[in-house]
Amino acid sequence: MASAYSIDTVIPHTVAPREDTGLNNVKLGIWLFLASEVMLFGGLFASYVLLRTGAEHWPRGHDYLSVPLAATNTLVLIASSVTMVMAWASLIRKDLGKYRLFMALTVLGGTGFLVIKYIEYTTKFHHGYFPSTNTFLAIYFTLTGLHGLHVISGMVVNAYLLGPGSKMWKSEPQRFINRVEAAGLFWHFVDLVWIFLFPVLYLL
Repeated sequence: MASAYSIDTVIPHTVAPREDTGLNNVKLGIWLFLASEVMLFGGLFASYVLLRTGAEHWPRGHDYLSVPLAATNTLVLIASSVTMVMAWASLIRKDLGKYRLFMALTVLGGTGFLVIKYIEYTTKFHHGYFPSTNTFLAIYFTLTGLHGLHVISGMVVNAYLLGPGSKMWKSEPQRFINRVEAAGLFWHFVDLVWIFLFPVLYLL
């Protein structure tokens, strides 16, 4: 016997906004998730502040780290945030071709960021700089390593939405737009975390 309930009845507010929040479930879910991510990185930043203020001597970031490489990575991530917005805006204009172009550039930007980070890591290992070297490097590898995992996660989601996930555009375009918007919010969060990491670790 066929069910009397439609998909929208079983899983409400996947497209239409909720009456209580004014947000659809996709956007509400991603904002709640990002709130937990803020607490995660906030705790790590707080630990960094406590360790640094309690230390008798604290090295400057440029003693170990490459400011030019980090500045380049900052520009790469900011540019990828712009292309992420353009990908979403292209769907609003119902231009799937431009969406695919800008989403591909976003994934490419994430790849470029990771390649530069790989170069930076291998250079440090070559000079004998490891997390066990001192507290500063332990914090550096922890924060940038965790951030790198977030970059990889965002790239996986964006690559899926660029490839097989884009099939939803034909059947449920508004729901697909909502998914891309949620992925974009996560990507902007990743970018924002790096904008904090860059001056804190490399410049101060």
